Amino acid sequence: MDAILDAIQSGASGEDIAHLPLPESYRAAYVHRDDTAMFEGVDSWDKDPRKSLRVGDVDVPELAPDEVYLAVMASSINFNTVWTSIFEPLPTFGFLDRMGRQGEWQKRHALPYHVVGSDAAGVVVRTGSAVRNWKPGDRVTVHCNYVDDQDPSAHNDSMLATNQLIWGFETNFGALADLAVVKANQLMPKPAHLSWEESAVNGLCSATSYRMLVSEHGANMKQGDSVLIWGATGGIGGYAVQYVLNGGGTPIGVVSSPERAELLNKMGCEAVIDRRAEAYEFWADEHTQNESEWRRFGKKIRELNAGEDVDIVFEHPGRSTMGASIFAVKRGGTVVTCAATSGYMVEFDNRHFWMKLKNLIGSHFANYAEAYASNKLLDQGKIQPLLTKTYALDQVGDAALAVHHNEAEGKLGVLCLAPEEGLGIDDPEKRERIGEDKITMFRS
Repeated sequence: MDAILDAIQSGASGEDIAHLPLPESYRAAYVHRDDTAMFEGVDSWDKDPRKSLRVGDVDVPELAPDEVYLAVMASSINFNTVWTSIFEPLPTFGFLDRMGRQGEWQKRHALPYHVVGSDAAGVVVRTGSAVRNWKPGDRVTVHCNYVDDQDPSAHNDSMLATNQLIWGFETNFGALADLAVVKANQLMPKPAHLSWEESAVNGLCSATSYRMLVSEHGANMKQGDSVLIWGATGGIGGYAVQYVLNGGGTPIGVVSSPERAELLNKMGCEAVIDRRAEAYEFWADEHTQNESEWRRFGKKIRELNAGEDVDIVFEHPGRSTMGASIFAVKRGGTVVTCAATSGYMVEFDNRHFWMKLKNLIGSHFANYAEAYASNKLLDQGKIQPLLTKTYALDQVGDAALAVHHNEAEGKLGVLCLAPEEGLGIDDPEKRERIGEDKITMFRS
């Protein structure tokens, strides 16, 4: 891998990179099958990814015809890596074993270890025999929709495919490593003005937000729509704010501190609710929701939104907020949800849902077209990366713990092969036109 890194750093041609020998093993962050019971009896909050995420050498797998080997310059932490590392809601080895029963190439994934990570920026070093649109030397980012396009259910919208998986979570050979195995239909051009780590943090969260808000498969947001965004400075919320602003809408961001409110204002989001300052108690107790708090919340929204309820709610906390979200969205409006970080078993008052003809849409990552469109907006500088801090690959456990405990805004990057931050910027003039202050807003 040192020779491959040297070639990339020196600007070697794709042909030269293609002729470099591949190693027999590579450095990767992984969890081990033998450790899946290590947190039994431990409260979820106290489960420590630093104890389960190992960093060490693993074997280079064989390359399938529709795949590439990617030299991973940088990656990032997503909640799915946290879930894998604490073996919640269940160990991911069940995913790998189920995948391993599907065919010869899939058998490679069912191993005693699981290399994790679902975001990457890097350089193609080898291509399989069926790869047409990419070649060694290409500088790319990766989206995590892993799908077999020989299945008819994968066409029209591949996120509805019966065999759709998330790379690095439900598959092996993920991104938190010096080398990764990636399907050709996961690749996208790297934004030329961004560094490796800035390019690596966007794929999963930005494309998820794009599908939820912009796509016809999500809320299909229109110009002028008002959108309530929970966790508006978080990994997906920060992109949601940008998509609403870029699409001519009005974001109303919900955060939990004055500092986060100030960051939203810098992003151009004028309407902000500090839920901690407002002291909302949506649950009277473990079993009873507090409708009077929903009404107080709705009143606050209308104060910030010209006296109107919101057209769309961008929902992902789940149990703690779903009742309030269903109540707060306008008659005929849409709640779109992609997660349940506060609990999966959600409850809401169905009278406010059915009698006011509201819509609830489930959303999960993005198809290739949606991911490509979101990546294009990043390349154009209309959407900015949310990189807050960067860790070394050996510190992946620390980074995962920070995400687990909600200690960081935006996204946490991880340097893999890249020896330091700030490398990989191919078009500094474009970067200057877009503006360093915009690109690095979450860093400052």
